[in-house]
Amino acid sequence: MTQPQPATEPPPHSLRDEILAYYERGEEDARLKQGAGRLEFWRTQEVLRRLLPEAPARVLDVGGGSGVHAEWLARDGYEVELVDPVPLHLEQAARLPGVRVRPGDARALPAEDAAYDVVLLLGPLYHLPERADRVRALAEAHRAVRPGGLVVAATINRFAGLHDGLQLGYYFTPEHRARTDAALGDGHHTHAPEDPLFTTAYFADPTEVPGEFTEAGLAHEGQYGVEGVAWLMGGVEEWLDDPERREAVLAATRRIESEPSLLGVSGHLLTAGRRRP
Repeated sequence: MTQPQPATEPPPHSLRDEILAYYERGEEDARLKQGAGRLEFWRTQEVLRRLLPEAPARVLDVGGGSGVHAEWLARDGYEVELVDPVPLHLEQAARLPGVRVRPGDARALPAEDAAYDVVLLLGPLYHLPERADRVRALAEAHRAVRPGGLVVAATINRFAGLHDGLQLGYYFTPEHRARTDAALGDGHHTHAPEDPLFTTAYFADPTEVPGEFTEAGLAHEGQYGVEGVAWLMGGVEEWLDDPERREAVLAATRRIESEPSLLGVSGHLLTAGRRRP
């Protein structure tokens, strides 16, 4: 098999203006630390804790945002380096103990070959609508991880916009419905200035992600639905506030996390693979 080659230079316009503006609002950190967003955070954390090698190990957190996951990884004893294209995120993450930060694009990583035990892409694939760019980002992760090392990537599921729109009620607005329905066909969520809820994004069909891993040279190992059906339940915030119910919700979601017929129900999906030894 032909090995993926390192990118020689950053792609032009590495972050679209509307995506940068969305994340410069500074809301991403709080989104995962309060309300229903905690389900995504805790489930991502528990899946990663099962998949990652024991600390200490070198982790490259690509598109790691404000460091919401880098923080607990460093606290768990991992050597964490975070790469992100958003200046505000770099400022926020630089304040975290044990986390090194540097600017960069997932498609042209500022990283040496085979330098890390784990490469995480817990956001970059959200905003790469073209398959070639997603494969390029995964190929860069393949290059940066050591032989036998782990790569985990997060994707937004194809039907997340539909489910979210029905739950929050904005699907009943004609302009929102038109954009949502269009994304169901090709996964392309288009930016609209009058829509503050999200920005330019790609909603992936769970079945296509393993093929992108394979094309990038990675051996696909598994997929994990992050929120299951729980994120669509009206009482989930209150359940998460109650320690006993929270554990029940997490356990229930864990039981169905890799059930093929339910992978597309989650808002987010984690896909894991390895660089072959």
